[in-house]
Formats: sequence, structure tokens, C-alpha cells
Amino acid sequence: MGLISIILITLLVKGQSEEQACKLIGQTGYLEFSKDGDLIIGGIFSLNSSRAIDNYGYHAYPALFCRRLNPRELLFARAVIFTVEEINTNSALLDGVTLGYRLYNGCGTESLVRAALEAVTEGESCRKRVQALIGHSSSGVSKAINLIVGELDIPHISHLSTCACLSDKRIYPTFFRTVPSDQFQISALVQLMKHFGWQWVGIIHSAEVYASDGVAEFIKQGKAEGICVEYVIYYKRTDTKIEHKVTEQLKASTSSVVLLYMSLTYTRELFKNVDGNKLPRKQWIGSEAWISQRDLASLGSKNVLHGAMGFALPQSIIPGLSEFLLSLKLSDEPESVMIKAFWESFFDCSFSSSNTTKLCSGDEDLRTISSAYTNTELRSVRNVYTAVYSIAHALNALLQCENGFNPTTGKHCVNKTDVQPKQVLEHLKLVDFTVLNGHKVSFDENGDNAAQYDLLNWQYKEQESVNVINIGHYDSSLPEGQRFRFTPNITIVWALNSTEPPKSVCRDACPAGSRKAVNKQAPVCCFDCFKCPEGGISNETDSTECFLCTAEFWPNEKKDKCIPKPTEFLSFTEIMGTVLTAFCCVGVFLSILIFIIFLVHKETPIVRANNSELSFLLLLSLKLCFLCSLTFIGRPSDWSCMLRHTAFGITFVLCISCVLGKTIVVLMAFRATLPGSNVMKWFGPTQQRLSVLAFTLIQVVICILWLTINPPFPNRNVQSFKDKVVLECALGSPIGFWAVLGYIGLLALLCFILAFLARKLPDSFNEAKFITFSMVIFCAVWIAFIPAYVSSPGKFTVAVEIFAILASTFGLLTCIFVPKCYVIIFKPEQNSKKHIKSKMQSKEI
Repeated sequence: MGLISIILITLLVKGQSEEQACKLIGQTGYLEFSKDGDLIIGGIFSLNSSRAIDNYGYHAYPALFCRRLNPRELLFARAVIFTVEEINTNSALLDGVTLGYRLYNGCGTESLVRAALEAVTEGESCRKRVQALIGHSSSGVSKAINLIVGELDIPHISHLSTCACLSDKRIYPTFFRTVPSDQFQISALVQLMKHFGWQWVGIIHSAEVYASDGVAEFIKQGKAEGICVEYVIYYKRTDTKIEHKVTEQLKASTSSVVLLYMSLTYTRELFKNVDGNKLPRKQWIGSEAWISQRDLASLGSKNVLHGAMGFALPQSIIPGLSEFLLSLKLSDEPESVMIKAFWESFFDCSFSSSNTTKLCSGDEDLRTISSAYTNTELRSVRNVYTAVYSIAHALNALLQCENGFNPTTGKHCVNKTDVQPKQVLEHLKLVDFTVLNGHKVSFDENGDNAAQYDLLNWQYKEQESVNVINIGHYDSSLPEGQRFRFTPNITIVWALNSTEPPKSVCRDACPAGSRKAVNKQAPVCCFDCFKCPEGGISNETDSTECFLCTAEFWPNEKKDKCIPKPTEFLSFTEIMGTVLTAFCCVGVFLSILIFIIFLVHKETPIVRANNSELSFLLLLSLKLCFLCSLTFIGRPSDWSCMLRHTAFGITFVLCISCVLGKTIVVLMAFRATLPGSNVMKWFGPTQQRLSVLAFTLIQVVICILWLTINPPFPNRNVQSFKDKVVLECALGSPIGFWAVLGYIGLLALLCFILAFLARKLPDSFNEAKFITFSMVIFCAVWIAFIPAYVSSPGKFTVAVEIFAILASTFGLLTCIFVPKCYVIIFKPEQNSKKHIKSKMQSKEI
């Protein structure tokens, strides 16, 4: 019925003239405190906090009556009276103009709206109606009131209605407030949770506009900051299973933080209905409505509220207010029925004779009792004080006159008897003044004042006392990064009795070296973490992407940064390089040793019979072959890359040329023993030298062309291995490389064929047999080298090449010279002309 009445009244008022609207609405009798003045301020307060129905049966209609006195609302009403009196004694403000007030009482939305209607329609033709209205404490009631007074252009200032919805000027065009909008409180709560890293929270809220709208805004803003809600418990007064519901939900939850967003009345009821000793320890975050109320600790909620944290309106002491409130006597308001009712409630007495209670004298001292009325440090009372001053400053600016015009608006001056609410509304939008310890008051385009909050922390002591400590401050007028700050050197008590803030996340942050992926089956805070793929890194927590390292870099073990890839090449210091170097040295030593043996025994038949000149040249070339393999070991450089392949190609051609010369000499010597043969004169020592020189010069020409056109060069190979850089010698021109190898192979093949043809010649010329063996080994090694070289990775490519050089060189050295050294050293009797002639004679027989 209440809502229907409001709608009907609004529709009837809308579109009517002021006089018609006044006659239509009339008076309803809710006036409680009043004082006449040149200009009137109205106020709406719930001195009774609830109502009931008297049912007279069929004898009469049911009647509504108010009950349950609300001392806090009486404090607000008396604060208006105090502020009006203070302004009237202040000559600097509204000089020559007195303020009056009419303060109304109501309980329930419908009676409060009717009280507001009475306030704005008082007197004949509305001429004595209020110029502005203060109230109400409830956002729901303020919404209903402003739907009415907004049609009459009457400014409406609330001291405690925090719903963000009231900032919508399209619906509530004349609404202002001196209490911060819940929009600011929600922003502060979100920033608080973001500061401590609380991303996974639970919410308990009540069934009221203040709570439901606030929670919806918190979920919206929290989602933008990465805060997720695990659960929402909706508290209704009629819910008989609320204790079981809250207890089971908190026990089953994984979040450590609970946001309790309720008005003070609902919070009291919740803690009465829920046994705090049964609840698990959580970090409770409170809304502004209840977080500063120490008396909640007496409701068995110590286990719940220890370490609780939340934002509250700033503490301000209004000079003289405490004395004014506590000096109240019944004689100050002799006509007020409500004061008598409060007095009886405060002192547990009665003004009528009663056998159960003592009689009230009316002279009792309010300083001797404890009540919400006597709590003159109530944080929200500053908002009432500021609201009255805001109206006074607007009226003062409106009544200014210079040369017939208002200096603020440039319009014609207004006399105090002609002030209209719409004019007050225009000037209220422009007020800008400072009051109470430098608190600055002005309204933005939404009718909101800059938000300031104290951050409070509940701290229980061993003596069972509770302290609510101010540990920080929030100011929305400051730049975004500076709005929230902690008080220095203040100890914060946490709900879990730890020295650090509790952790409340659905999933720990993905560490550097991994990436965050959304889990579509869970809230956004319950994401998945995956290790970065091979070659990828992430250098910050909760990274959504992994980045690939550049070609010469590779992730470290944690995959949180790119580090230079280690370089790899065949060095002298590693085991494989050392072993190959040792074999090279052994080969050089054997070459020198055999050279010395042959040099010492150069006049013996076995040395002379095997072409000593070519043998010495072959030993020299073999020694060079062993030495050139050393150029393949160590860090590649421009000179080493060019030297290793060309030296290898030239020395091997020199070596094969000598072997080929020896093979041809064997064949020619055998042909020379035939009757009438004169071939040796065509392949004597000079021809042998020229043949070796010619074969070698061809390879030299090939190498010169290779080095001139596209020589080998040092290269950093980043493709063969993902995690390291191979330092190698690039071939430059592959054609040059394979031309060098191909020419060596061609000479080796020719040498093998000739040696194979001479393998069965008489024993005194049996060197061809050993040359054949050596060429078989040589060709086998280099045929196997080709696939091994192509398929070997990194430094093993170089190792294969060195191995091929050493194997083929050792093959030549062993097959050609070791049998001769064996005869020279161990069978000297066979190294004589007599032995050779005897063998030849045995062959002839």
C-alpha cells in the first residue's frame, strides 16, 4: 500500500500548479520540532524505527502505529537544531536573516514520505514551505522522497543515504548528499582488496537497496580489477536457517576474505542469529554502515570480528555539540511527546504513576547514561552538520546583492521574503566552503561531495576489550594513485592471528616462466597455468603470453629470461679435442721416426729399391697431413677456416701424388726389365718430380679459385641446435669444397687401379701390394666420410673430418712404411743385395 500511495501522490502532484499541489496534499501531522525564521529548513527523521498494526477486529479499521525509538535519529534531529542555532549566531553568514526549522518524524516508507510532503507544503499557498529538505538516513526512503520533492524543485540533502543510484540526476534531479556515495565506498573496498592481493572473496549482504545495489557495484568493479566472488549469501530477516546457511558456506569455501555488506540494523540481527564461535576464522571486511560500531562486540561476535577491516566516515569533533546534546532537558521541548518517550526509555522511568517503574522527574542527567544519542562521537553526525551549512551557504550566496544584481549568477537580487526553492537549488550546486578541521565541501554534477573515509581495524585485547583503530585514509579528491594510504607506524591485526595479510586467491599467480590461460568452466580468477613452450619465456607473473627468444638467445632453466646461447666448437681442452690432438702428435712423431730410419738406412737395398726420393717426399707430406688436422681444432677464425680446407686439400694431393708416382715407378720398372723396353727413360726422377708437381699444382689452382670466389668463413650456426650456437667454418662455395674432395678422390682411385694392376709383380717390387692395401683403406675411409660428414651435427662434423684425415693418413703410413721398417730393424739380413738376388734366382727357377 505504501508504494502505491507514493506513486499516486507523485502522479497527482506532477503537472499541478503549486497552489493546487498544496491544497491536494494537505497536512498529515508529523511535525516534531519546529522554530520559526525568515527561511525554513525541513528535516525528515525516523525517531521511531518500525511500525505495527493495531487490529480492532470488526469494530474498526486496523490502525498503524510507530514503535521502537531510535536514539541515533534523535541525535541527527538535535544536530540540525544545534547547527541552525550556531548559524543564527554567526554574523559572517546570513547576516540579518534567521533560519528556522521544521523537523518531522515518521516510521515506514509511507509515513516518512507523507512527513516530507507535509514539510514542503506547510502554510497557505506554500509560501511558508521549507526552502530545502534534510534527510533521510535510508537510501530507499530518500529515493521515494525525492520522487516527490524533485517535482517541486526543492533541494533535498541526505546525510546518510549512500546508494549510488541516487546520483542519477535524470531520476533524482534535486538530490544532494554530504555522505559519500557507495560508488566511492565500493571503489575504496576494491582498491583495499587489490592492495592486499585478495582476488577470491565471499559476500554476505542483506535484503535492502543499500546492500543489494552496493554488492552489484562491488561485483562489477571487482571484476574489472580481477577480483572474483566465490559465493553470495542473501540474508533475509525471515530466514530461520540463516545460521546453518552461513556456517556451512564459510566452512566449505576456499576464500579467506568475507565482505559483510549490510546496514547496521541487519548486521545486529545477523550477529544475534549466528553464533560466531561456530564460524571458521575469516578476514571480515565491513561496510561503512557498521564497521565503526564497537557495541557489536557485545553480541557474541568477537570470534568473527577480530581483525575485521573496513572504511568508515571520518571522525570529527564538532565544538559545542556534545554539551548541547547532553544538556537537553524535558523543559527544552515541553510539547514534544517524542522527547518524553525517549526520556522514559533513557532512564527507565515513567511520567505517569506506575507500580513497575520509577517516576521521571525530567531533571535526570544524560551524562549518566550510555546510548546512541549520547554518543557524540558518532561519525555520521558531521554529515548533518555539513548539510545544514551547505544550505546556509547556498542561501547566503543567493541573498548577496551588488548594484542590484547577484554577483554569483548575474541575475537580479532576491529578497529574503521571495526566496524560492528552485533558486536555492541553483546556488546549492555552486557552494564551495570549508568546515570542521579543513573539510572542504562542494558538490559535483551528480550532487556528490568528495569522499573521505577512515580505514578501521578491529583489535581485541587480552582483557576482552575491543579497540577500533584508524589504520589508514581514503580521499577521492586526490589523484588516483594517491587516494589510499596507510597510517605510518600502526600495527594491523589480522583475523588469522598472523603477521602478514591472509592469502585469498582461487589460484596462485602463474610464476614467471609460464602463461595464464582462462578456464572456461571456472571464474576468471580460477585460471590455469602452463609452462612456456620450448624456446619461450615470460618475465612477469600472470603473463598471458610467452615470448620467443631471438636466434642467439635461449631461455634459462626457469624460463623467465633469455640468456645468450652457449657457443660450441671443438676445442683443444675438451676430451674429444685432446684425444684427436694426441693422435695427430702420434702421427707426426711416427712420420718423423720413419723419416729418420729411412734417412739412416738410405743406402740399403730396400730403401733404394722403393724410390727413396719419393718416399722421403711422401713422409714429409704425411707429416703435413697430420699437422693440418690440427687446424680443424679450436675457435674458427677467418684464417683458420681458409687454411684448414686448403691445407688439407693440397697436402693430401701431394701425398697421393707421391703414392701415384711410386706406383707408376713400380709399373715402369717392371716394364723396363722386359727385353727391348726403354720406358724408364720416359719416367725417370725428373718426370717423377714434375708429375708430383703437376698433380699438386692442379689442386693449388682449385684452392686459389675457391678462396678467390667464395672462401670459407667463420659462421655462428643457430639452426642446427635450439639451445646452443655452433661456431663452425661455413664452406663458402660448396662447389669448391667438393671439387677439392673430388680431385683427391680421383687421384686416389687412379692410384688404386694402378697399384691393383701391379700387386702380383715379383717380390723385389712388391711395394704395389702395400699401396693397394693403403688405397683400399683410404677410399673406404673417405667413402664413409661423406654420409657421416653430412649427418653429423655441430662440432662432430669437424671431428668426423679430422677422423677421416687421421684414419686415411695412418693407413698410408702403416701400409707403405711399417713393413719396410720392420725389415730394416728386425730383419736386417733380408735388407741386402745377396738376399734380393737369391730371391730373384729362386723366382727364375
